[in-house]
Amino acid sequence: MYKKIQFIILSIIGAMSLHAQTLESPNGDFKAVFSINPKGTPTYQLDYKGKTIVKPSKLGLDLHNDTDLIENFSIIDTQNSSFDETWKPVWGEESSIRNHYNEMAVTLQQAETNRKMIIRFRMFNDGLGFRYEFPEQQDLTYFVLTEERTEFAMTGDHKTFWIAGDYDTQEYDYTTSKLSEIRGLMDKAITPNSSQTPFSPTGVQTALLMKTDEGVFINLHEAALVDYSCMHLNLDDKNLVFESHLTPDAKGVKGYLQTPCATPWRTIIASDKAGDILLSRMTLNLNEPCKIEDTSWIKPVKYIGVWWEMITEKSSWAYTNLPSVQLENIDYSKTKPNGIHGATNENVRKHIDFAAKHGFDQVLVEGWNIGWEDWFGKSKDYVFDFVTPYPDFDIKALNEYAHSKGVKLMMHHETSSSVRNYERHLSDAYKLMNKYGYNSVKSGYVGDMIPRGEHHYGQWLNNHYLYAIEKAAEHKIMVNAHEAVRPTGLCRTYPNLIGNESARGTEYQAFGGSKANHTTILPFTRLIGGPMDYTPGIFEMDIKKLNPDNHSHVNATIANQLALYVTMYSPLQMAADLPEHYEQFMDAFQFIKDVAIDWDETRVLEAEPGEFITYARKAKNSDEWFVGNTNGYNARQSEIKFDFLEKGKKYEATIYSDTKATHYKTNPQAYEIKTITVTSKSKLKQFCAPGGGYAIQIK
Repeated sequence: MYKKIQFIILSIIGAMSLHAQTLESPNGDFKAVFSINPKGTPTYQLDYKGKTIVKPSKLGLDLHNDTDLIENFSIIDTQNSSFDETWKPVWGEESSIRNHYNEMAVTLQQAETNRKMIIRFRMFNDGLGFRYEFPEQQDLTYFVLTEERTEFAMTGDHKTFWIAGDYDTQEYDYTTSKLSEIRGLMDKAITPNSSQTPFSPTGVQTALLMKTDEGVFINLHEAALVDYSCMHLNLDDKNLVFESHLTPDAKGVKGYLQTPCATPWRTIIASDKAGDILLSRMTLNLNEPCKIEDTSWIKPVKYIGVWWEMITEKSSWAYTNLPSVQLENIDYSKTKPNGIHGATNENVRKHIDFAAKHGFDQVLVEGWNIGWEDWFGKSKDYVFDFVTPYPDFDIKALNEYAHSKGVKLMMHHETSSSVRNYERHLSDAYKLMNKYGYNSVKSGYVGDMIPRGEHHYGQWLNNHYLYAIEKAAEHKIMVNAHEAVRPTGLCRTYPNLIGNESARGTEYQAFGGSKANHTTILPFTRLIGGPMDYTPGIFEMDIKKLNPDNHSHVNATIANQLALYVTMYSPLQMAADLPEHYEQFMDAFQFIKDVAIDWDETRVLEAEPGEFITYARKAKNSDEWFVGNTNGYNARQSEIKFDFLEKGKKYEATIYSDTKATHYKTNPQAYEIKTITVTSKSKLKQFCAPGGGYAIQIK
């Protein structure tokens, strides 16, 4: 009997090997094995440096009222190829990016339906991307998804940096735990938000970072999310297998597809060096090249704004205190102002003057347009018109004043998630921007969606976000979308997508505070897909000094806030605090004025997620370098080398750092500034306080 069982097992293994296809990375570090299991289900396995990091995992999709694309497949063709190019981003962390991969496209045919499905694998030196493709064919034209069944089978109970899976928000603090501990920690991880729909006690969001006991870092995400629902990951915590979980629409459907079509790429980035995860450009490389022919109008932006005073509730977005307004019936010139409106002519001019004096490009103004009195939580369709200013905001005069000072105003479009209303007004809103010389807009999607029942990350909304970006490009407008789906590298294809929020940003420091190590995790997770408008630069950490009723505390030091301009990459960087707070610390503010926002070269000098990150970046078309370190909860001594500098040259390094007495909670405003001479042979040992860090300008 034993020999018979052994023969059957060997026969099955032999049959499986007949279908096995392998693909290696150009440098040989990664190997993927694709095969069809005895049920005809496609599977893949991923090895890194000779060890398995993703065990055999199933692939397929469930269809609505149709035969699922799961089983009874056979391989009818395999095509292998290689690709190697270097492309130049419009803006970025480097002036050029190498796109080098080996590819394997496996064409499958399902026995009972005769349907064809291609699974395309691209193997880079930093990991694997794969997607499903459906060629035009007689037996499959229109089809509806009820779920995607892509698996990621983990090899152990890895240390994981995660936020709760949710169809409507990513604005959670990160939890660090073993995979097996996610279920027990989920309730605590789900904190209040303006719109949220958690879906599972073990559901988490991408980009997800893990660290194995052997010290291998693994990042799971997706690339090129177009005409498809956002992917979450649902964990089978008994077997430690993640399965994709797509965001549903109002009917519970996960996607509507028509051949020829393809899904987004599923990505696995891995390395035994944490810094390699941060330096991976695989997500960008899996997106299509730039579709905008003339990109000369797309420029990185450093800005200030009439914003933090509203976030802290020192000022108001609304002009009046009316409990209810109907835009078509109200004459604001006859209403009583509330006296705390932020977007006034006087206040905006003050910000324009400050921006001009200190070399900032733009001034964001929120609350400039009518409708803010009852904008939130009312499921209101016609909430804003995006073109009519309040009586105390002279849109023509303020733009002329800004332009006379060499400054632009930044537009703000809060939709209150009434997306149907926004699309009705979008053309007129962009035309108004062109008329007055605005070239960038911060859009927002706060609250539950209209159409009601839709979610922020479903296929319908993802199509809207891209529609807004494409229409903005026609008007030569750059877009910074808040509360939209998290980025998946689409900024390569549409570089006017200059920023996103799509994570827990600085505003939460005024909503009770964020974890002091939050920004040592975000670059490994959220920023894998694209830059974040994190809005750093807060110098006054005690929020009750702005608003006596707000007892929040910013869990960071001043040196930490300076470092964020280097560690939290974005071509769109805000100095988020009030001008009067910067005027109290002008020597520290000098770094924000000087730091670049576009780069020729990027290095990671040291990194450990949740603990610390140190970047060095070379400014675009310059010999200047900037270094930034953000530190977690534990005080430590950072040790870095300056071997990235040109040999044989002397440089002046100005270091903005914590002091020995600095602490993010008890003494956050203590810092010191010193200038030293460095060369490529120099080394630095620098103290980092809890919640602190340091920033260096090298020239």
